[in-house]
Amino acid sequence: MSFDLLGTGSCLPARCVKNDELTQLFDTSDEWIRMRTGIEERHIITDEQVAGLAIAAAKAALRNSGTSAEELDYILCPTLGGDYITPSLACMVQQGLGAKCPAMDMNAACSGFVYACDIADGLFARGRAKRVLVVAADGLSRILDWNDRSTSVLFGDGAAAVVLGEGDGLKYLAVGSAPSLALNLPFLNGNCPYTAKKDRQTVLQMDGREVYRFAVDALSSGVASALEATGYAKEEVRFVVPHQANLRIIEAAAKRLRMPMEQFACNIQKNGNISAVSIPLVLDEFMNQGRLHKGDILVFSAFGAGMTAGTAILQWKI
Repeated sequence: MSFDLLGTGSCLPARCVKNDELTQLFDTSDEWIRMRTGIEERHIITDEQVAGLAIAAAKAALRNSGTSAEELDYILCPTLGGDYITPSLACMVQQGLGAKCPAMDMNAACSGFVYACDIADGLFARGRAKRVLVVAADGLSRILDWNDRSTSVLFGDGAAAVVLGEGDGLKYLAVGSAPSLALNLPFLNGNCPYTAKKDRQTVLQMDGREVYRFAVDALSSGVASALEATGYAKEEVRFVVPHQANLRIIEAAAKRLRMPMEQFACNIQKNGNISAVSIPLVLDEFMNQGRLHKGDILVFSAFGAGMTAGTAILQWKI
């Protein structure tokens, strides 16, 4: 016994920033961004808080799954950070929902949603939970160098959630890591008089080429391994739902897997990269559009800073 996915929800900031607006900040163009990333626009936090987005997404997922906050046995928040280092984003979500269960954040960067599913699987297997809420949320615009077009054009903000319940929908799950600083965010400098001061920026930094190589390999090899382990044929997969980092990464992995792009569920064009939010956001969007049907086989495949990676196969039961 593992879990079924019972419901989805999401919430994006009101402010939508199109590529053309970014030309006011640095030397770029809509064509330059589209050609290299596939991104057309992204949502950016203005006066919202990450916790507010997460709570709204969680409430939608609870409503859509027919679950009350009182029924939750655990809240997991994959995130790079909420509005505070402490209390955790998960505790803020718990407060906002009026739930009474344990709640914790976890940081596996863009692979966080699959990692959270792995933790949830363990809770179900141990009989510790009947309902688990996974809420991914991030405000990546707060940690970017907005003078650097190579990173600031890629990311957006938002939240997405799923409710998991006991069931047999999960068919496969594997996570892993390959330590690297290719994508990193240094910790904030404090003013401790005993600590050597370091002249460094506390903004996201990325080696684009190394990240690209890792991502294409992680996505293609992760999907291939999952299919081999379960015996599913490529043709049986309704959608591969990849982390939405860069459309060119997804296209390269699809080519390596010899699978058509029509089998890859993408919404990066409208949202950019929102870290662990990407996969559940696609699920919520495709669910609302009627593009997912009971019995569909879905492959989740994520990769991110750390470097981390994770792949899961789920049979859609809604």
